[in-house]
Amino acid sequence: MISVDKIESKFTFVLAAAKRARQLQGGAKPLVETQARKATRIAMEEVFAGLVPFDLPGVEGEDEDSKGKKKAKRAAKPESGK
Repeated sequence: MISVDKIESKFTFVLAAAKRARQLQGGAKPLVETQARKATRIAMEEVFAGLVPFDLPGVEGEDEDSKGKKKAKRAAKPESGK
């Protein structure tokens, strides 16, 4: 689950809320009691409450360095045949 403390960026928050809003529009039951009627607002409240399970997708071609930080793999330079 993703909690408010784990939301590192607005982008992460938007991804989680948008995915949950689509589920709500498809007929899923809300996980929180709210006065809101719109799926997007309900989804935002659920994410803030930490009730929405969400995994951040990894970017293909990334490795973790020794400190646990991710770094992108670099493509090998093509050799020139002069």
